[in-house]
Amino acid sequence: MIPTTARSGTIAGPAGFLAVVACGLALLFGAPHVTESFGLVQMTGFAALAMFALSQGFVWGYGGIMSFGQAAFLGLGGYAYAVSVINLGDSTLPVLIAIAVPMLFAAALGYFMFFGRISDAYVGVITLTVSVILFQLFNTTSGSQYRIGQAELGGFNGIPAIPVINRIGEPGEQLDIEGLWAVAMSALILVYVLLRAILASRLGRVIVAIRENETRAQLIGYDPRLYKLLAFTISAGIAGLAGCLYANWGGFISPTVFGLSMSAQVIIYVLVGGLGTLIGPMLGAVLIQSLIIAAGTQSMVDSNLGLGLVLVGFVLLVPEGLVPVARRLVVGAAERFTARKRATPGAEPAAANPALAEGGGR
Repeated sequence: MIPTTARSGTIAGPAGFLAVVACGLALLFGAPHVTESFGLVQMTGFAALAMFALSQGFVWGYGGIMSFGQAAFLGLGGYAYAVSVINLGDSTLPVLIAIAVPMLFAAALGYFMFFGRISDAYVGVITLTVSVILFQLFNTTSGSQYRIGQAELGGFNGIPAIPVINRIGEPGEQLDIEGLWAVAMSALILVYVLLRAILASRLGRVIVAIRENETRAQLIGYDPRLYKLLAFTISAGIAGLAGCLYANWGGFISPTVFGLSMSAQVIIYVLVGGLGTLIGPMLGAVLIQSLIIAAGTQSMVDSNLGLGLVLVGFVLLVPEGLVPVARRLVVGAAERFTARKRATPGAEPAAANPALAEGGGR
């Protein structure tokens, strides 16, 4: 028997799952009819970053692996797509390459970390260090000699004018704004459904059990190293797909995608939305990005200072995250309503009335 806890959020109610999927489908089909092109472009960026947040939320909230360098996989996915689509022309295979490259890199890195029995603290340090190394590496590739096939890496200038995803097998049919939105939102919904299926399966239960008590899981016959490696690799593939969509959204990729700010940002997404949930990181990404955009449009308060104060307020006042707090409030309200309904005022039962019980009420 695989132990799980209530706080793990592994088995959420089917009603909540269907509600999230329904909301996603409503956004997918409804947004183009009620939002202008600029708003749809912003929402496409939100979808890409929400998927990035899902990758961090899964590996940290359910796998118990604190990856401080999750941006490494986002950047690898973006660069893998950019380089391959420039060389191949058709985007069908490059999308798969953008998923495969981060997964292979994570599998190699994770093998040495987990099978080498590196402690959790050092796993965070190593992933952060790898992200910094990749940033420095790609930052020093300026010059025409640094190219992969026809694609110049561009150094700190990055790779501009990245070809947008095209229809499958039709390189000349690139997607427009609405088409790219449809692909990004559909991918986000599919990734959410996939993660829910994984967490509801035996694999997901074992991953959560290892997070709860690694020694106990090992004693009942599971290898924590293998399952941690699988969770780490899956999250890297999701981050790589997010990087592919992120590169398509901006039509540009640069070494800043590996930067510390991106790695810290995704951790904030998860903390604000709620650790140990899937919907929380997505909502956190949308909320924080909306605040960043709003802060950048005003000049009264320094945007970085204002955003920092908001984040400190979230950590101090809502340390669990928005979704767990909202869930607890809803459950508490439902329990109080049920208790009041059971205690509705009325006449006492006949057996509780001494006069009626003794026949004195004749």
